[in-house]
Amino acid sequence: MEATLSDGGEAVLKVNLPESETEFEGDAFERWNGCGAARIFDYDRERRALLIERLRPGTQGWALPDAAATAVAADVLEQLWVPAAAPFQTLEAMASYWVDFLPRHWESLGRSFERRLVDEAVAFLRDAGPTQKESVLLHQDFHGGNFLLSQRGWLAIDAKPLVGEREFDVASLIRDRRPTTKAAMERRIDDLVDRLALDRERVRGWSIAHALAWNGSARMVATAELLAS
Repeated sequence: MEATLSDGGEAVLKVNLPESETEFEGDAFERWNGCGAARIFDYDRERRALLIERLRPGTQGWALPDAAATAVAADVLEQLWVPAAAPFQTLEAMASYWVDFLPRHWESLGRSFERRLVDEAVAFLRDAGPTQKESVLLHQDFHGGNFLLSQRGWLAIDAKPLVGEREFDVASLIRDRRPTTKAAMERRIDDLVDRLALDRERVRGWSIAHALAWNGSARMVATAELLAS
């Protein structure tokens, strides 16, 4: 919802639903303090209401050619990955939850794809959850629709924050709605691993697990299968 500040400046009022993914979004934007992300002017934790900077012109990352979008995204992510702890949920806890959730989710989808993919993702999660190299603030839903051009440069919006290792946070970007052929996703992995000095196999593992956990759509499953092949 559009809003106007007392000084006449433009803002956006965002009120989140009472769900775990966005519970601490306001805290994340406060921690970023306008560095790599929209500024937050006010935050009502009880109502989960955020008054944030309106980004003009608001061009989405999706408007850029694929390689350029990936380069811009890497620059923004480097700014977002700051040390953080409480009150954010940890990626380790989320990985542990997904270990139990993914097989049940597969059953609920009518076993519509090979169990092997679920088993590989679960094995990765069991190993990767407790063996992360660092704990930084993660956006989690960082795709081309969630970084916008502003007068201050490209900035992130709409976080679903977690604390964990960087390799996890490029998952949404790799499987973005831009062409999701295997070749396109492999190019994104190459660019992001090189630019951000990430561990390639952990990037791939988190991307597969996140795609399977994110929703039950055929596109997400197909993406996970391509990344695993």
